[in-house]
Amino acid sequence: MSSIWNTALGETGIPLVTEEPMSRHTTFHIGGPAEYFARPGTPEEAAALLEVCRREGIPFFILGKGSNLLVEDQGIPGLTIAMEGLSQITLEGTLIRAQAGASLMAVCAAARDAGLTGLEFAYGIPGQVGGGVYMNAGAYGGELRDVLVSVEFLDEDGARRTLPVEELEMGYRHTIFTGKKRVILAAEFRLEKDPEGPGAVASRMEEIYSRRREKQPLDRPSAGSTFKRPEGAYAAALIDQCGLKGFRVGGAQVSEKHAGFVINAGGATCAHVLALIEEVQRIVADQTGFHLAPEVIRPGGRVQTLPGANAP
Repeated sequence: MSSIWNTALGETGIPLVTEEPMSRHTTFHIGGPAEYFARPGTPEEAAALLEVCRREGIPFFILGKGSNLLVEDQGIPGLTIAMEGLSQITLEGTLIRAQAGASLMAVCAAARDAGLTGLEFAYGIPGQVGGGVYMNAGAYGGELRDVLVSVEFLDEDGARRTLPVEELEMGYRHTIFTGKKRVILAAEFRLEKDPEGPGAVASRMEEIYSRRREKQPLDRPSAGSTFKRPEGAYAAALIDQCGLKGFRVGGAQVSEKHAGFVINAGGATCAHVLALIEEVQRIVADQTGFHLAPEVIRPGGRVQTLPGANAP
């Protein structure tokens, strides 16, 4: 089957890499090889790859910056499509249009330099536009849906569509793209002109980034916040309350700086992280009654979660 896939994908003319280590493409520095790996440079190239996948039944995975991923030690079957080549950012007045592979940091910098306010909360989020929209990324009281206007994407049939934010069902870490074979190509954001200019925007962004550095283990490999916020509580506070800071399974460890982060303390595997997540879930559920649902995405599977425990 792989030789047939190789021939079919090769017909697109887009360079393919085989057995690409995913540990090179995730902020966790964890993950086995992608069977096939491609970097389209345009929306048309991305669409061509996806058309072949649909026609030949090739499983595919869309890769952003890898900042919220836990890749299996066995790797990812089929084709992994890295969107980093789609990184164009354009401004028109207070409207910013960014392709899916543009980093959120770059979009924030473009807004800052133009003296546009509204994206300060996203400064420091280590992801790309596509991934940020996919999960409605947010921090420090803001979410992308607050400034999002519309999203261009390829639907399950390969048709290129654009929908306004009102039709994207954006909630806490959820959108119409979550868990679906819809591929985000670009997004438009509407901001506001800051009357005090770029300096004021830059000051607020640096203040937020300073808070991130102070509270989060940004110097250690991780996938950001490991667990979603349970209703009525905060994951990090619950984990800390259970005395789990520093708790370790193999090379995976609950950060001693911020209990909401699981870090790669050295040589961690996907199996180590999964075992650690499961044990943290079990202990927190037993001691507090809260069930912690993982926020990290696991290509080709789902991070194991414990059944039962509801918030008290």
